[in-house]
Amino acid sequence: MLSGLVPPHGGKLTPVLLPEAERADALAKAKTLPVIRMSSRETSDLLMIGMGAFSPLTGFMNKADYESVVNTKHKANGLAWPIPITLSVTKDQAADLKEGREVALVDDETDTYVGILTVEDKYAYDKTKECKEVFFTDDTEHPGVQKVMAQGEVNVGGSVVTFSQMGYDEKYPKYYAMPAETRALFTEKGWKTVAAFQTRNPLHRSHEFLCKIGNEVCDGLLIHPIVGKLKPGDIPAETRIECYEALLENYFNPKNVVMRVYPMEMRYAGPSEGILHAIFRQNFGCSHILVGRDHAGVGSYYGAYDAQQLFDQFKPGEIICQPIKVTSSFFCKKCDGMTTEKTCAHDSSEHVNISGTKLRAMLGAGEMPPLAFSRPEVLKILMRYYQSLDK
Repeated sequence: MLSGLVPPHGGKLTPVLLPEAERADALAKAKTLPVIRMSSRETSDLLMIGMGAFSPLTGFMNKADYESVVNTKHKANGLAWPIPITLSVTKDQAADLKEGREVALVDDETDTYVGILTVEDKYAYDKTKECKEVFFTDDTEHPGVQKVMAQGEVNVGGSVVTFSQMGYDEKYPKYYAMPAETRALFTEKGWKTVAAFQTRNPLHRSHEFLCKIGNEVCDGLLIHPIVGKLKPGDIPAETRIECYEALLENYFNPKNVVMRVYPMEMRYAGPSEGILHAIFRQNFGCSHILVGRDHAGVGSYYGAYDAQQLFDQFKPGEIICQPIKVTSSFFCKKCDGMTTEKTCAHDSSEHVNISGTKLRAMLGAGEMPPLAFSRPEVLKILMRYYQSLDK
């Protein structure tokens, strides 16, 4: 194992972000090429490929890898991979693309040139089949399904180089980190085992409890919030980071925990996304990932522990970053502390559980939720945020 840490998925990191000295020339070249305009999800995937987070991918999937991933959750070479990483265009756009040709990749929302793709192939695909296999539903109310159904009719596969980080490195200078950087940090700290905690929400007491379980199991803990685009109603990254900082300052041992952020966009693919989270956390140097109730889920599309169960369908060694499976946690008034449904025998009437909807209503009305649900420092930040929405 490299530096005592788990090896990257597939054996080595494969970043394609050009050195800073080469980026201006690459941008100038891109501006002379035909353009493919990317959705926010495609842009975020390109950033993940660029930094090496999606190693060993070095581009968007070709037809062979796409079909293998959809049908088997493995690439064509047999390497575990649960979700296709694709770039789509319309049929008319595809007609102008030739194999071997270079095209510029531009983020459609910001008009930013991000990279250059060398076309390997282009292929039609079945959107409904992809959704059923990846999201386990083709319900168009599912936010991930909506994204796929809105894509172009043709996927374009090919290798890429990137020359932009879309400003994430400047927006989050303390926390934005690539896999090579987190690996160097963990090695400097002497950690050999690291538990990752995936989050798109402010941490309440249950999340904090899970993190501390991971910290007990491993040498260190990586709190790893997603800062890419979320669905409407999710709390923005700036507010969430303020909450994370308050928790880290007051309730964690700084010797054994670090926080870094990454630019992916959530798919809300539940079990499939849980596997993807483990794979790229392995690239960041993590040996374990905390998988609790309804990991990466949305609505009622997935069973509470479907993500935990999907890990068991892979052969030993296929995914080196292993799940720490934790059942639903909560504060129990009878136990007088944090516990889980596996260890607590008391009636649910003794448990402090607050739905997201109820929490938002309470905070928006200036009503402080019970401290058994979340820490006061976090609740004050969230109350300020929700009350600002009303104004």
